[in-house]
Amino acid sequence: MTACAIEDGTAAAVEAGETAETVETVEPGSDEPNGAAEPPDPAADAARNGAAGAAAEAVCPPVVPQRPTAETVLPTPAFTITANGAYAARLTAARPEVPENEVPENGDTAWFPERWTLDGPEPYAVPLPLNQPEDAGSQVLPLTDGRVLIRRRVADGHTLSLLYPTGPGTGELLLGAVECDELTLLPPSPDGVSAYALSTGAYSTGLWLVAGGSNGPEQIAELPGRCSGGVWLDRAGRLLALDREPAGGGPVKAVAVDLGRGAEMTPLLQIAPDSDDRLLLADPDSGLLLIRSDAPGHDRLGWGVLGSCLPVRFPECLRPADAVVTPFAVQPGQMLMPESCAVALRIDGAAGSWLGVWRPAGRRLHQLPVPEGWLAGSGVWSREGVLALPYANGETACAVALLTAPADEEPAAVRGPAGYPENGMQPSGAVAPPSVCRPVPLGQAPLVGRTVPLVGRTTTD
Repeated sequence: MTACAIEDGTAAAVEAGETAETVETVEPGSDEPNGAAEPPDPAADAARNGAAGAAAEAVCPPVVPQRPTAETVLPTPAFTITANGAYAARLTAARPEVPENEVPENGDTAWFPERWTLDGPEPYAVPLPLNQPEDAGSQVLPLTDGRVLIRRRVADGHTLSLLYPTGPGTGELLLGAVECDELTLLPPSPDGVSAYALSTGAYSTGLWLVAGGSNGPEQIAELPGRCSGGVWLDRAGRLLALDREPAGGGPVKAVAVDLGRGAEMTPLLQIAPDSDDRLLLADPDSGLLLIRSDAPGHDRLGWGVLGSCLPVRFPECLRPADAVVTPFAVQPGQMLMPESCAVALRIDGAAGSWLGVWRPAGRRLHQLPVPEGWLAGSGVWSREGVLALPYANGETACAVALLTAPADEEPAAVRGPAGYPENGMQPSGAVAPPSVCRPVPLGQAPLVGRTVPLVGRTTTD
């Protein structure tokens, strides 16, 4: 299987198998109505999605979202949710009941771990404070058994412990220590009991099993180059995608690491020879991938499908004016239907952070308001298309707002004849003869159940 980069060509022409010589990228028009992104409008969204919202109310009474404010920002440290959506964990500021002798004298914020339970009748949070506050640079990771893994920085490295509630107090099980300069926990493993971390050096990256093993933290592989990111490609917790920069510098490419075969590394994304191709999200059920790449000439958010011969596409609607868009959750359970998956995106602009919902088939970015105190960039989809947004504010310390993914209007198949008004839903790329490209080999990744790798062609859609 070969891959190629097609620029300034229509998706239909590409899918038809037509090829031509590679040309420079030409910016297409926007596929947003009137060619511009509009701010969230709660009234309009409520009217458009009234029927869908009734389904969410049957599950749980939704919290009425408020307009985004400047206070809605990504918390530091972050809010992490298990792969099955049952638990979450974060570091939170000291609560009023914390004794004064546990608050730093210098006035700095005192951080304590907190575990959220999300799969019950209603969400609730359990504080997990110890004898002294945590450093803001510590990381917490929830496990599906209700315990929380914490990584702390110490003088000569990092320590790892499991925290769990014990009546009125907090229990701690020390797992061990890792001596290295930098240690970063990877996203929660799909198996729910294992936890992995990366220690990045100048020329190589150590892959560590820090929880779920038999003898404490152990290094299971030394990967060449500097690796970062971390996206799970399957439900078993065997296939891990990392963004790898070659030792000595070079373009960043996503690679697949097979933990079942001794951490064997194979190429996963190679859209163009010199492009930075990073994997942001993956849905194991449908094979939908969310990608960030500069193959179109500048950094863009795109999507592709594992095992598909279609090109990687970079929708114009995912580039709203004066805002940055970052995907954080994909609707699961859409077997063999990647284009119907709803994707939740965090949109950061001058007014703060708010929510975007987009489907590849819809080709439209819905911009929606969020509840006050939304833990920006966090949320989890149900298989039915209901998005749970965790939030905490002055009125509640733990709550979840439910939002049903808005329906997409049917886009026009082609542009209307000259003189006809356009409705803003026409194809974003200009109609032009397709370009032929020189094939670029794409490495065969060890993807279970898939025999064809993702084709690294690109097009604006």
